[in-house]
Amino acid sequence: MEAKFFRFLKIVGVGFKAKAESQGRLLYLKLGCSHEVELTVLPAVRVFCFKPNIICCAGIDEERVHQFAASVRSCKPPEVHEGKGIMYIDEVIKKKQGKKSK
Repeated sequence: MEAKFFRFLKIVGVGFKAKAESQGRLLYLKLGCSHEVELTVLPAVRVFCFKPNIICCAGIDEERVHQFAASVRSCKPPEVHEGKGIMYIDEVIKKKQGKKSK
């Protein structure tokens, strides 16, 4: 399968990891829960993990690639206070300011 469309995701957070298995058909995410989140990949999409914190979704159908990337991101969307979570590589998160001390 020659992949024409790519979507890269970055995982930010202490102890957050991703692992792809069975030729890109399964994706395991450790996101700070008591259990691993297991995602089955859509038929026209392949998943690769270059590092434990970078996920690449690739495929020949642009809509399915982006749909799967969005479903992975929805498992732990980025936080506005600390910036932790799953975000797209080119996404910029504006962090909110904390409480001010007098």
